[in-house]
Amino acid sequence: MSPSVALQEMIRAIRSARTQCEERGVIQRECAAIRAQFRQSDNGGRSHNLAKLLYVHMLGYPAHFGQMECVRMIASPRYSEKRVGYLGAMMLLDEKQDASLLITNSIKNNQYVQSLALCTLACMGSAEMCRDLAPEIDRLLRASNSYIKKKAALCAVHIVRKVHDLGELFAPAARSLLAEKNHGVLHGAVVLITELCERNPETLERFRKTVPDLVQIMKGLVISGYSPEHDVAGISDPFLQVRILRLLRILGRNNEAASDAMNDLLAQVATNTDSTKTVGNAVLYETVLTVLDIKSESGLRVLAVNILGRFLLNNDRNIRYIAMISLQKIVGTDHNAVQRHRGTIVDCLKDQDASVKRRALDLSLALVSASNIRSMMKELLLFLSSCPVELRSQAASGIFNAAERYAPSQRWHIDTILHVLTTAGGDVRDETVPNLIQLITNASELHCYTVHKLYRALLTDISQQSLVQVACWCIGEYGDLLLRGECQETEAVQVSEDDVLDALETVLQSHMSSPATRGFALTATMKLSTRITDNVDRIRSIVSIYGSCIDVELQQRAVEYNALFKKYDHMRAAVLERMPVIEKNSPGHTNGESTGEPVKDIQPAKVKQGAPLLPQQPANQVCDLLDLLGGSEEPLQPSPAVAGTAPGLPANTISQAGGDLLDLLGGLEPAPLAPAATVPVYEKDGVTLTLSCEKQSDSGLTVTLTASNSSDSDISSFTLQAAVPKSVQLHMKAPSGDSLPARGAAKVTQMVVLNNPNKVNLKMRVRISYNSQGSAFQDTVQIDSFPGLSAAGH
Repeated sequence: MSPSVALQEMIRAIRSARTQCEERGVIQRECAAIRAQFRQSDNGGRSHNLAKLLYVHMLGYPAHFGQMECVRMIASPRYSEKRVGYLGAMMLLDEKQDASLLITNSIKNNQYVQSLALCTLACMGSAEMCRDLAPEIDRLLRASNSYIKKKAALCAVHIVRKVHDLGELFAPAARSLLAEKNHGVLHGAVVLITELCERNPETLERFRKTVPDLVQIMKGLVISGYSPEHDVAGISDPFLQVRILRLLRILGRNNEAASDAMNDLLAQVATNTDSTKTVGNAVLYETVLTVLDIKSESGLRVLAVNILGRFLLNNDRNIRYIAMISLQKIVGTDHNAVQRHRGTIVDCLKDQDASVKRRALDLSLALVSASNIRSMMKELLLFLSSCPVELRSQAASGIFNAAERYAPSQRWHIDTILHVLTTAGGDVRDETVPNLIQLITNASELHCYTVHKLYRALLTDISQQSLVQVACWCIGEYGDLLLRGECQETEAVQVSEDDVLDALETVLQSHMSSPATRGFALTATMKLSTRITDNVDRIRSIVSIYGSCIDVELQQRAVEYNALFKKYDHMRAAVLERMPVIEKNSPGHTNGESTGEPVKDIQPAKVKQGAPLLPQQPANQVCDLLDLLGGSEEPLQPSPAVAGTAPGLPANTISQAGGDLLDLLGGLEPAPLAPAATVPVYEKDGVTLTLSCEKQSDSGLTVTLTASNSSDSDISSFTLQAAVPKSVQLHMKAPSGDSLPARGAAKVTQMVVLNNPNKVNLKMRVRISYNSQGSAFQDTVQIDSFPGLSAAGH
């Protein structure tokens, strides 16, 4: 390629390259020719060569060797070379480059050269350059030339961002610029004032006096006729209107006088702006944000919500998306106004766009109330059956929360949760199963109905593990009600003992069943041995098969149950008695979630009157046998005598009683468990992270990180990443979830297993990432100490 080739020819040659290798060859040859001409003292094509180098830089290839040429061209007396030189400086230089210090002249030159210098300073000026040139910029803000004042205002914005202390210098000049008629100067002045108000509360109070001036400027734009210079799709200078509305939002926030002064203007803009064009929608959206952020009148807020409701009907998905984000922010304060658009919001659940669906789901769940729970739940369950896989967990969790808060009856509550488990049982949280079991246990009048419904669901589908686990538990507890076949709540179905055992054997033998599900099925089979009469030998045979199972947990259960058949058969009926009804003592916990209420100290579980009680036995013996089945997180009282004395027993006596049953397997003595200490390690913007540790061995440690959200905004895509010294082995288990509802409605736990064989000083760095209100946040916390561990151990 010839060194004198024109810019257009070089672009054509690069675009015609068939491979990346051929493109690199063209650029390397041209860069070599440009370097050679830069070294020549008498070079007439300097601007031509620098323009080509800038194009090479735009393509992502190195062009740093042209930095000094930019400085030389800025010093040139010819305007054509200065223009290209300043453009090159903006693209090739930044404040960290030493060459930027050589750009010293040009601000005191003619207006065109001044504008080039101001643009360059606004683009790459360092803090030192800003301090040196700030007085000169303030002088140019008062110049008579509107073109220079516009450029100086934008340059002042950059200076304020770089050096906050210089904001006071520009405040008087910025106030005077609001009297200008030139739209470019007004735009620069509004941007500058916005920057000053956001960074200094005192300046904000001072500029609140300009609200009437800004209102007059905005009114002039709204009622002005057609102006070819500023008209965009029938809207007079929408860019300036948007900037003024943003400034008014800042000035009117938490100030009643300023808000009153702009109420009439906002109503006028909201009613007179054309919403059929994208430009008009941009102005309306800023108007809505301003109305919702200031102390506006109630009628004006309703008007703003109605505008967002019209946005939901727009064909543009981006407009629908921002409308739902805005409605999500105000649904707590203007719930009734948002409720009027419930039908439109629910229709957005059928949108093809995944982002719109997610926002519509969040908003739909926020709109659920006691008055519309049935209709909204019908729509949400319909959405759950066809929603994308990535939204099922969020939808199921939201449905559980809504059902817990607003359920009109216990039967409706149970039916709703079973519907979710039937549809998306593989996507619900682990806490769902024990919470549903507790709900079923408390609804004593629905035991027959529930066990019949779950039995039919078990015969239909055993792929949903959560549903199968609850069904097995209910069949084991209430199998006698199932076999009796008398149920007033549902159609009577005659079920034989063999049918029930066949269903449980199918679960035990299915490749789709997880080890936990098989444990539920095996326990249910064992419990049926006291509820049926003719198939006890078959149950004994099923249990004995799993005594040699490869799964250790399942094998242990089977061995214990076999021992109960052979060695303790006289106590089997008492051990396998129906579980007592346990009252819910901690109101902070719901279906897989927790509310923001503080959790009180755990009290011993209370047994309702009328619940079947076990025969009188020594306290330690009966408690040991009850622990045979496992899985209970709360202490159970086998008799009134035990219940009355248990709270007064020493802690070591209770722990000793809980482990005596291990004598069945050889007289092992369990070590007493000490509660793990929990300490906060991070707290910022409402997000709190706590840490607890449990020492597994001399070098092993299990760390549990628990995150909660006390802010007013939901958090999604919550992830934790951990790093430890190289000699420490780290394994992070799957988290309990990836979303933190507002006001502590749920927590996310993350277990981290550490192995420290070299006994080095243990440290861990945790990175916290999440999305809130459409913005991504990331932070890092260093953990240097771990509670409950000795310095020698870790």
